[in-house]
Amino acid sequence: MQNLNGSHKPFFSFSKQGKFILLCLLPAIILVTAFIYYPLFRGVIMAFQNYTLFDMSNTDFIGFKNFKEIFTSPDFKEILWNSLIWVVVSLFFQLTIGFTLALFLRKSFRGRGIYQAFVFFPWAMSGFLIGLIWRWMFNGQNGVINDLLLKVGLIDQQIPFLSDPKWAMASVIIANIWYGVTFFAIMIMAALQSIPEELYEASDMDGANKVQQLVKITIPYIMPTLLSTILLRVIWILNFPDLIYSMTNGGPAGSTHILSTFMIEKVIYAQDYGQAGAVGVIIIGLLLMFAVFFLLVTNYRKAGDF
Repeated sequence: MQNLNGSHKPFFSFSKQGKFILLCLLPAIILVTAFIYYPLFRGVIMAFQNYTLFDMSNTDFIGFKNFKEIFTSPDFKEILWNSLIWVVVSLFFQLTIGFTLALFLRKSFRGRGIYQAFVFFPWAMSGFLIGLIWRWMFNGQNGVINDLLLKVGLIDQQIPFLSDPKWAMASVIIANIWYGVTFFAIMIMAALQSIPEELYEASDMDGANKVQQLVKITIPYIMPTLLSTILLRVIWILNFPDLIYSMTNGGPAGSTHILSTFMIEKVIYAQDYGQAGAVGVIIIGLLLMFAVFFLLVTNYRKAGDF
């Protein structure tokens, strides 16, 4: 690169300011590398090794054997199906309810701040703690949900929500919906605040009704936020074993077993880190394929042109 006086300036100059910035970033770089990238890299390596707690001295490279054992596992198809149901149903209701709450909370009314606090409160709690709370609520003997349903006359006898395979998945999904609605409501509310009020005023003058305003103004303006939030939630829901682990531990009879709880099972109970790493690689692969497909289908780069 040439200056006005004809002298050449290096393309990249590591000035004192640059050194200071790098020095400030160094702790964060070290922490991210140590706690994110290294475990990720190590997990991928372990997926191709015979790495069990019972024989730590024998960690030979075994190729795709761990993946073969995972794919041929008798429970793998059911686990994949459970994972799909867990993600799709949770995402649909989180988006629908979160969008509705955001539209409601956007309006000015008395006590709005209190309602917002109640809506946003679940996101401040840990998933494991929320799972324990819902486990108590869904208890088949003395849970408040059974008690409420009995009092209003909707059921004649207590329902074993968490011990019956027919009810267990629905129960953990309900808990997950309650937890995830908050994030959608927060993100959509923030996006709604950026829409100019002049657009609604102009549409009122043109005779547009509320539905037309929603379709023609609101949704197009918040579409980039919706797309990014959906993508994030898919990744987080699939990698969110906290609720299931604290409510059902993947049971009963594997009816709530998903990929992330399957990986935990391989670590804690089977103590097979190689197969656990293989499950982790499968999860990463599925999420990468979904992310690429999602971005291509939604034409994400031009999301702002909706």
